[in-house]
Amino acid sequence: MDELLSVSVGGAFASGKHPVKVENIDSLSQKIEETDVFLRKKGRDDAEGFGWINLPYQDLTEIIDIGRWLSKFDTIVQIGIGGSALGNRMLVNALLPPFYNELEMPLRKGPRFYLLENSDPITAAAMLNRLDLPRTVFVVVSKSGSTTETIAHFLWTWQRAKENLGTKAPEHFLVITDSRRGGLRKFVRASGCRSLEIPESVGGRYSVLSSVGLATAAALGIDVEKLLQGAREMDQRLIMRQHLWENPAWVLAGLNVLHARAGRNMSVMMPYGDCLSAFAEWFAQLWGESLGKNGLGTTPVRALGAVDQHSQLQLYMEGPDDKFITIIDVKKRPCFELPDNIDDDVLKDFEFLFGKTLGELLSVEARSTASALIKAGKPVVYLSIPEVSERYIGALIFFYEYITALTGLLMEVNPFDQPGVEQGKHYIYSLMGRHGFEEYISEVEQYFGKCRNIEIIL
Repeated sequence: MDELLSVSVGGAFASGKHPVKVENIDSLSQKIEETDVFLRKKGRDDAEGFGWINLPYQDLTEIIDIGRWLSKFDTIVQIGIGGSALGNRMLVNALLPPFYNELEMPLRKGPRFYLLENSDPITAAAMLNRLDLPRTVFVVVSKSGSTTETIAHFLWTWQRAKENLGTKAPEHFLVITDSRRGGLRKFVRASGCRSLEIPESVGGRYSVLSSVGLATAAALGIDVEKLLQGAREMDQRLIMRQHLWENPAWVLAGLNVLHARAGRNMSVMMPYGDCLSAFAEWFAQLWGESLGKNGLGTTPVRALGAVDQHSQLQLYMEGPDDKFITIIDVKKRPCFELPDNIDDDVLKDFEFLFGKTLGELLSVEARSTASALIKAGKPVVYLSIPEVSERYIGALIFFYEYITALTGLLMEVNPFDQPGVEQGKHYIYSLMGRHGFEEYISEVEQYFGKCRNIEIIL
């Protein structure tokens, strides 16, 4: 059985004022095992929020068929935000070549791909005004069918498509939403456009291995079957590991809980490699929105090695002892060799780099950073994957979804809801004039008034 990932936790403990010791993890063993049993049972029952556990075993036939249809267009624009976009960005960042949209065929093996997320008019106008609409397809993703930013972009693109494409406009839209409810499902029935379902038991931030992430991935030439294979293998190996120190998900969940209790209220995710930068973005939503409840949780911090060695590492080394740091390394990288020799005498000081590769340098930097942090007494997890490919990214996704859910349940919070986000949505609806939310206008005026009661104008 070959390796999916390896996790080194020897540097993840801490002494001094805020100790976390091996025996502290051992003391949590029974609770972790009981919580894992609960998580598995809820997954088997397909309970609300727990359905992501079953996604590695889904039938991909419909998604792959839709992917083939999408691939016939020149450009795909996915309209979504949060869990309806971050997973897609992560897959594209990890598994497609850098500067993908700038490549020409055949180097670019699928359509160009863009995301419409934030309700920023400058970005939206710049993107939409350059599209060739007859050769563009829009993928609209919202489980509720009412996400304000998504619907705003959808309304604009739908109207423009109708003006330019007439009765053929529905042929340029794919809607991914709830199977029965919401405004977008009504639109699907009325327009006759293609659609896919988001499983009812799967929340947005856990949905990347559903139609939300896989439909466009399949269209772009990403092997979605291997993604699920990696996730499946990870799930099966975690099931097999029924002793604490054999199960890395159990150990990392326990460590996160203990470091949070010790006052380390920031969880730093620091992958080494540009192709994993969006993984840290995806993790930030998964972690922050799942755990941040009832005054609990830890704040996710996105970092990128080696870039943030030169921007954040000083703080991690000698700043407050409030961070639990994870470094992700990759064992096998594409070869980019430096010169074997350079004749210029003035460059002889740099001969220690002669004959090396950039990939070798990046991994050396990852190990060196971990070593320096451990020497400084900072808790560090060092995780590595064999290579960046569909199988290992699928395994990594499932691994962190599992850790997140398990950590939330150990903290005794619901890792599948987001009540704080819903409050903000109610205020948005009220200010934008949505019927049924008028009662919140006075609250917004009351609380925003406190923000402005001391105003300084230049």
